[in-house]
Amino acid sequence: MDERALLRQMFDAAVAAAAPDIVIPRRLPAPPAGRTIVVGAGKAAASMARAVDAHWPSDKPLEGLVVTRYGYGVGKLDRIEVVEASHPVPDEAGERAAQRILDMVRGLTPDDLVLCLISGGGSSLLSLPAPGIELADKQAINRALLRSGANIDDMNCVRKHLSAIKAGRLAAAAAPAEVVSLIISDVPGDDPAIIASGPTVPDPSTLAQAREVLRRYCIEAPPSVLALLNNPAAETPKPGDPVFAHHSVRMIATPQASLEAAAKIARAAGVAPLILGDALEGEAREVGRVMSGIARQVVMHGQPAPAPCVLISGGETTVTLHGKGRGGRNVEFLLALAIDLDGLPKVYAIAGDTDGVDGAEEVAGAIVAPDTLARAESLGVKARESLADNDGHGFFERLGDQVVTGPTLTNVNDFRAILITG
Repeated sequence: MDERALLRQMFDAAVAAAAPDIVIPRRLPAPPAGRTIVVGAGKAAASMARAVDAHWPSDKPLEGLVVTRYGYGVGKLDRIEVVEASHPVPDEAGERAAQRILDMVRGLTPDDLVLCLISGGGSSLLSLPAPGIELADKQAINRALLRSGANIDDMNCVRKHLSAIKAGRLAAAAAPAEVVSLIISDVPGDDPAIIASGPTVPDPSTLAQAREVLRRYCIEAPPSVLALLNNPAAETPKPGDPVFAHHSVRMIATPQASLEAAAKIARAAGVAPLILGDALEGEAREVGRVMSGIARQVVMHGQPAPAPCVLISGGETTVTLHGKGRGGRNVEFLLALAIDLDGLPKVYAIAGDTDGVDGAEEVAGAIVAPDTLARAESLGVKARESLADNDGHGFFERLGDQVVTGPTLTNVNDFRAILITG
């Protein structure tokens, strides 16, 4: 068995299961009597727009604008404009695109359709600040949240309340037109209110919760942000609001579906897949240590399944920065896993972000093998020092064990697999 090749095949299958060209065509709504406006944001927004453009009836009107991450464009489309902007810290390009999207959906009628294409990363890319807030304020808050180790729910709670377009406000602007949201999920539980901060769905979070997030993570907000978060009139649209009367959500790709696609590859190779969950969260290094314990249980006791088997999981871990390394939550997970396994024979692992970017690096993740620590030692690379410095990318780069995909043009969160061969 080529363990590395099998793990990479599983990762590639997980990514392919969320490819917009495959999942979009069968979920498109029927064309309306009036206009169809396509809008959207996220790391997969351009590839989603391409699929819509290719499969929408040629005799039916179609126009629109989507915004995606720099480098994630797909070239010029016939009927939908694609704009690139910054992620994870928003920039002026995203702000301008968000304003244009809002303007595009205003003044529509019940005969019109707004087709909203949403995927992970959309929250940063739709960076239109609420009235009274400067983009620089949002950027500062966003950077502080990223450094703090805040989970995605907490980050989005704050982002929503500082935005003029998220948390249902895009749907409110489009009313009374029909709004259909096609969503690629990158969050545990596939909650559309969390994915890209829910621009077209009701927001159950509150101003008070946003203030509590800032307090909990000791984030000092500028006066303009504090004023907004203390203004009851700035609250987001809630469930039951009539602006959502003509809105529907279609979840077209999910982390669970991608885990199942990877499990199919393992099964075909004669390896028993165990899907542990699509929503495993926590500090990346702690999750790595827990997974090491499960792998040891397989090796020593044949539980929860005898080898050969593969432990598959998804979900977004977090990294609280203590060092000055190049980070990456997936490589931090793998580095902690490797240290805890300590060269345990017949155990291999892969972890990577399905969008092709782990942290701020254009690297999806990496692979761990039984000889990882020994090879690192021979190169003078200290695993524990690398972990203490949050330098997983630097560690695996030295070993030549990085997983590099380039932009995958989709995003269903992180993928992790631990293969035990005997």
